[in-house]
Amino acid sequence: MVVVGLGVGVGVGSSLPSGTAGWSPLFHSSLRQKPLTHVKHVGNRFYFSPSLSSFHRRLPRLPPVLALDSDLPRPVYRRSEKLKSSKSFEQWDSLTAKFSAGSNLPFLLLQLPQIILNARNLLAGNKSALFAVPWLGMLTGLLGNISLLSYFAKKREAEAVVVQTLGVVSIYAVIVQLAMAGAMPLPHFTVTSIVVASGLVLNFLFYFGLLNSTLWNLWEDFITIGGVSAFPQVIWSTLVPFIPNSILPGAIASVIGLVAVVMARTGKLPEKGVKFVRAISGWTATLLFMWMPVSQMMTNFLSPENIKGLSAFSMLLAMIGNGLMIPRALFIRDFMWFLGSSWASIFYGWGNLICLYYFNIISREFFLAATVGLYAWIGVAFWRDTKVYGYDSPLASMKELLSGS
Repeated sequence: MVVVGLGVGVGVGSSLPSGTAGWSPLFHSSLRQKPLTHVKHVGNRFYFSPSLSSFHRRLPRLPPVLALDSDLPRPVYRRSEKLKSSKSFEQWDSLTAKFSAGSNLPFLLLQLPQIILNARNLLAGNKSALFAVPWLGMLTGLLGNISLLSYFAKKREAEAVVVQTLGVVSIYAVIVQLAMAGAMPLPHFTVTSIVVASGLVLNFLFYFGLLNSTLWNLWEDFITIGGVSAFPQVIWSTLVPFIPNSILPGAIASVIGLVAVVMARTGKLPEKGVKFVRAISGWTATLLFMWMPVSQMMTNFLSPENIKGLSAFSMLLAMIGNGLMIPRALFIRDFMWFLGSSWASIFYGWGNLICLYYFNIISREFFLAATVGLYAWIGVAFWRDTKVYGYDSPLASMKELLSGS
């Protein structure tokens, strides 16, 4: 695989020229005009020293333009130089990046209340309480995290990569507890464990330029086919109380995904078709996240007696963590990231708080404070984005986000 950015070709997994031992290919698609002291230029390639932790911060943040261009680490930033050099623009760029990085804290703590609550119920022998946490819902979130980890690894969004990694680890910890309680079938748990371990290793090897391109292409094909087959199957399985149990939706979708991947790899699709196939894994991950609150809410209303097994603090942390990423996704005009973060914050975090309030698990003051805080934050994000881009209305930012230009 060759990554192209401003005419600089980088062969992933290729041997390094002499004089660049211990150095890695530079994947960033643009460099400052000022010379960088820790970059070597050999032939038509750039190499950087991975031991310098400050190097990443010296590179300009070049926001991606379209979700369909996710196969490029840093698509060319198309804003005018005047806008990019403005003080307010640079400040908001820096702040949104810090907000995104700051979401690591709530995501780190996200599953801890649920994990502690599950541990207490397991120690007390109250395994039935863990059935309040649907394993299908947790599995959809886990698959989404793994797919989005690959999506952000390709885009070199370091903060988002850490967030998705924490999501994978914390959700997997909950899944282990569900398997111990018998709430998740053992075969499903075994396959899940293998996928999680493989996904983490491959993604981090790729991010640091240590993975052969062939292996990465195979992993991308796997998560594409897996995402295409998992999404309809998860929806069908969630509705099993009302429809007959069947693996047909997943089987049909997996065949469609396999055909699409083969056609893309063999050049049978036009350029737009290839871009679409490359973006499938990211979009199916987002759709899985969007279905996750639906699965949880259905469990809440079908088994209200077990809703006490749901942690209100976990839902609040989910709302805060996803909410902190909304300004960054809006600022760089990544519609897929914006949609996933907004949906998770509103429908998963805040939506489950509604359920907890409805069943008198949390107080009115707790619920109202969370509601005002969430929508005030979203309002501020749109207002500030409108100002730094020089627009008169937040609708202009939303239009640009939807159009990707």
